[in-house]
Amino acid sequence: MLRFAAIRILRAVLTIALVVTFAFIVLRLSGDPARSIMGDDASPEAMAAFRREWGLDQPLWMQYLHYFAAIFQGEFGRSMRGGGPALDLVLGRIPATLMLTLPALLMKLAIGIPAGIYAALHRDSAIDRAVMVTAVAGYTVPSFILGLVLVQVLSIWFAWLPTGGTGSLLHLILPIITLGVGGAAVLARFVRSAMLEVLGQPYIRTASAKGIPWAAVVRGHALPNAAIPTVTIVGFMVGNLIAGAVVVESVFSWPGLGNLLVVSVTARDLAVVQCILLLVAVAMVLSNLVVDFLYGFLDPRLAEANSTGGH
Repeated sequence: MLRFAAIRILRAVLTIALVVTFAFIVLRLSGDPARSIMGDDASPEAMAAFRREWGLDQPLWMQYLHYFAAIFQGEFGRSMRGGGPALDLVLGRIPATLMLTLPALLMKLAIGIPAGIYAALHRDSAIDRAVMVTAVAGYTVPSFILGLVLVQVLSIWFAWLPTGGTGSLLHLILPIITLGVGGAAVLARFVRSAMLEVLGQPYIRTASAKGIPWAAVVRGHALPNAAIPTVTIVGFMVGNLIAGAVVVESVFSWPGLGNLLVVSVTARDLAVVQCILLLVAVAMVLSNLVVDFLYGFLDPRLAEANSTGGH
């Protein structure tokens, strides 16, 4: 188990380092922050002074070393637009993002898991087909399209809810629904498939043949075994809480982390973008790390197989 944990932690650290490196290089190659922030009318001397101030006139490898050295000292740079610490700016937006993403996650779990289980237990019934058609429609419609449709119907046609912004609980409803629908649909399909696979196993038929009530077979054998693969998709959703809100926050003008990312990318505010991407990478990697440990807890054979390379 210790070997299993050590391998997973090492992979997590390497993954974060690779993501940060990739983001650093892509941001430097995607455009000139001096021109984006100062505008085309700025003089060449002013732009050169801007690049010197922010270290952009140094070779890429030197900027990279300075960036990593600063991270290990707890320094995440300053915003090129506002001048304040990038980390403070990012941390200040997290509560707004969590106000949308946490209720959306609960919505996904509350709808997706029961719907998937019910559809699997009533396979090929009218309800099963209805659940699957709804699920396919739910995850194939892009979130920004769904958001715009909800705004058109519920805000413009019926005037029941605000089109965007903040100020009351009513402002939360449309963004949460937009975020939750796609995840609930994916979860319903995934849980249904996991349950059907488990229900087809010989030990389920054996338990049923022994006269054990079907409800007890489902509770005692099917649900615990179907939970193992389901943990994977739930862990991914937890890690994706921040990244998944980028588009929805822009559609509804929600002042969260996703909105800040879009604005910062447009302005080439490198320190802020790098800080957000680092935060998203850490969240994703940590959630996957927790999932790996849950695997080892739910089924120690998986941990043993992974730690020995499957032998």
